[in-house]
Amino acid sequence: MKFTLSWLKDHLKTEAPLEAILEALTDLGLEVEEVADPAARLGAFRIARIIEAAPHPDADRLRVCRVEVRQGPDSAPQEVQVVCGAPNARTGLVGVFAPVGTHVPGTGVDLKPGVIRGQESNGMMCSERELELSEDHDGIIELPGDAPLGARYIDYAGLNDPMIYVKVTPNRPDALGVRGIARDLAARGLGVLKPLPVDAVPAAFDSGLRVEIDPVLKVRGCPLFMGRVLRGVKNGPSPVWLQRRLKAIGLRPISALVDVTNFFTFALNRPLHVFDMAKVSGNVLRIHPAQGGEEILALDGKTYRLDAGMMAISDAADVESIAGIMGGEHSGCTEETTDVFLESAYWDPITIAATGRALRINSDARYRFERGVDPAFTGPGLELATRMILDLCGGEASAVVADGAVPDTTRAYRFDPARMGKLVGMDVPEAEQRATLEALGFTLNGDMATPPSWRPDVLGDADLVEEVARVASLSKLEGKPMRRVTAGVPVPILTPMQRRERLARRTLAALGYHECVTYSFIDAASATLFDGGGDGVRLENPISSEMTHMRPDLLPGLLQAAARNQARGAMDMALFELGPVFGGGEPGEQALHATGLLLGASAARDPHGSRRPVDLFDAKADAEAVLAALGAPAKLQIDRNVAPWLHPGRAGRLTLGPKLVLASYGEVHPRILRAYGIKGAAVAFTLHPAAVPMPRNAAATRPALALHDLQSVERDFAFVVDAQAEALTLVNAALGADKALIETVRVFDEFAGEKAEAQMGAGRKSLAIAVRLQPQGKTLTEEEIEGVSAKIIDKVAKATGGVLRG
Repeated sequence: MKFTLSWLKDHLKTEAPLEAILEALTDLGLEVEEVADPAARLGAFRIARIIEAAPHPDADRLRVCRVEVRQGPDSAPQEVQVVCGAPNARTGLVGVFAPVGTHVPGTGVDLKPGVIRGQESNGMMCSERELELSEDHDGIIELPGDAPLGARYIDYAGLNDPMIYVKVTPNRPDALGVRGIARDLAARGLGVLKPLPVDAVPAAFDSGLRVEIDPVLKVRGCPLFMGRVLRGVKNGPSPVWLQRRLKAIGLRPISALVDVTNFFTFALNRPLHVFDMAKVSGNVLRIHPAQGGEEILALDGKTYRLDAGMMAISDAADVESIAGIMGGEHSGCTEETTDVFLESAYWDPITIAATGRALRINSDARYRFERGVDPAFTGPGLELATRMILDLCGGEASAVVADGAVPDTTRAYRFDPARMGKLVGMDVPEAEQRATLEALGFTLNGDMATPPSWRPDVLGDADLVEEVARVASLSKLEGKPMRRVTAGVPVPILTPMQRRERLARRTLAALGYHECVTYSFIDAASATLFDGGGDGVRLENPISSEMTHMRPDLLPGLLQAAARNQARGAMDMALFELGPVFGGGEPGEQALHATGLLLGASAARDPHGSRRPVDLFDAKADAEAVLAALGAPAKLQIDRNVAPWLHPGRAGRLTLGPKLVLASYGEVHPRILRAYGIKGAAVAFTLHPAAVPMPRNAAATRPALALHDLQSVERDFAFVVDAQAEALTLVNAALGADKALIETVRVFDEFAGEKAEAQMGAGRKSLAIAVRLQPQGKTLTEEEIEGVSAKIIDKVAKATGGVLRG
């Protein structure tokens, strides 16, 4: 919504400075988007007089002018020399002068002292184009001889009128008129709202034109349509003051009749339309639903085909207007127009919005009608517009013709001053609350408040509180801590699973992973690749063809993100996501997963050769680190019952027993990588946080730190085992030999391949482990160490068939 300061002051009696008005507008909820202040752009240009204009000694078309300039009407005169090329520059001319240092908006030049053909020039006598007032640059501006020297030109010419652009929310249609904005400022206390007298224009003759609303539209569409004929008007250019206001808000003046309708649209939020009576066929204007297929050439020069049900205004021959949105070119006014029909109507907002969207027409009328104009102002707006047209264009008015009635929007809500503190937390006296509502146009009757007809957004008693708080200023709210229900330290509010989610995120981030947040919807092809895509997870109304199914796994989203990053040159990645996956559409078929994806190399290039491609053991190590942070047991089993999207020979699962799966990890299947366009190998892991057993001891304290005063003992063992034997099986067997004494077991060497088979036999390899023994009460003797060693050898032999390497 755009308006000028002088336009605002037509409705608001105020002495408030522009800065205070702008601050109040934003505080009232009418956010100021832009302010175009002419004083900032043209304030340096002042009225000056050419004392003498002599020919330039070295240029036929230039004049050397002695110019009398002043810093203000009452300041002492000064004389400067200006070289001017305007053909009308002459002695005694009063014009507009720009001193040195002024930015000339029409040319984009900052004036500097200069020398032109050997003559000094300090400043500039300006044309209208240089001030961006018009395209005229045939000569400099000429002013009357009595123009006050030293005065700012914008003040003298009436151009010092800032344009204000405010952002109006959809629930405030009343603020789409200058008077509505003035009413808000008056309620805030920045002035007094001026009265708007509405005097009925006496009828000089009968209209001769009837209006008829289709009965269907009277119910919903057009409750009221009225107008009157104006004859004998002269449709010439509108007056300068009206043209300036329209230009200031970005509208192009067209003619007096059209400019008046635009003026009322912005001044009073009352869109109007004028029909050229010479082009209207018959003596009836019908407001009716379109049959479908009718075409109309609109005022924007485009032809529109109406669908069935769209509202139209037709004469005896054809459709003349798209009701409430845009008039037709055929019945539009021209300079030859002498008789017009001035229309004022109330249109249903939903119907107007649907028609405007279907036809893709954006007009000022549609913008206001679809948000809701004041139905009670339909008649008064017609009277005021009639008076302005007669004043500007002459002529006489007929009697008003109308069909329908003003819709009854009367409603009342209970006004409870105590709710202000409960809902908003502001302490506003009851008298001030009542004064605020009355200033906004509400009618108070005891404890009931009736909203005005121009406020369709007020639909409850809470809205009354909002209006008072808005005018009182929400910036006065003071932050206060909420009172605790119980005294003392508050109890934790996060559930164990929520704390587990947070811990998993932090651990993965600490491991160097970047978190992704992808959509829970994927396309059917991706869902099928990951054992999904059933009807149970298919969306009935997907927002696109790429989001048709709920995701069965987090890996599709991470692979898509990785492919986009690879396309932009990022080849080394560590991504993770924690979120829900869906096995079906029923309750209980949703699970929480944490998935990580590694691509490229494990480290940046360095002189030490530490860069290597990531492998499944990187994924396994990270998965184990997160599980350890979540409190999973240290001893886990591994099996190879992996999902089909992982490499069958390079993947595994971490489990507690045969059924409780905590995680899966491994290389992503090449088939999946090809489907997503991934370059190179990729490894991934998926964790099931909900499957990790909760700790038996829920206390917040940690167990006591166990320290040992006896030195530990390490023994190394090398076992010859089958080439397919798993190192973890051997480690677990060794740990089980003596749970009291054996603290750790780790693999430190593997000897496999052709050389190993040449020494140990076909299908064999060597695994070396380091076993740490921690004495508990006394130092271990050699016999005790040998006894434990024998148990280790026996356990490993039973578990893997391995023997000590000779």
